[in-house]
Amino acid sequence: QVKVVESGGGSVQAGGSLTLSCAASGYGPSSLCMAWFRQALGKEREAVAIINSVGGWPHYPSSVEGRFTASQDTAKNTVDLQMNSLKPEDTAMYYCAAAKPVRGTYCNFKEVFWGQGAQVTVSS
Repeated sequence: QVKVVESGGGSVQAGGSLTLSCAASGYGPSSLCMAWFRQALGKEREAVAIINSVGGWPHYPSSVEGRFTASQDTAKNTVDLQMNSLKPEDTAMYYCAAAKPVRGTYCNFKEVFWGQGAQVTVSS
């Protein structure tokens, strides 16, 4: 069974930076697909950094592009999320997601293993 654990998060003032870290285990020596999602109160969960293939480039929504950077180590099944120039609207619970690749290295995130979440609070 794949286990996903996040660390980091916390409170910061607008304009500040935070880094979230995630480690997935339980998949042997093979590489997993990994991504970051967030869910604000009363809103649906949304992807903030998603990698469509193992070892591929992360894709970001326009709301975080240029401010967030995901860095994956496929050998260790870890992924960090560096968040800069944080805004109050970035306040949310952030979740790391892992999924087994399909058809080789393609990631469709249909069967997802979730971490427990890390709270990020940005004050104005």
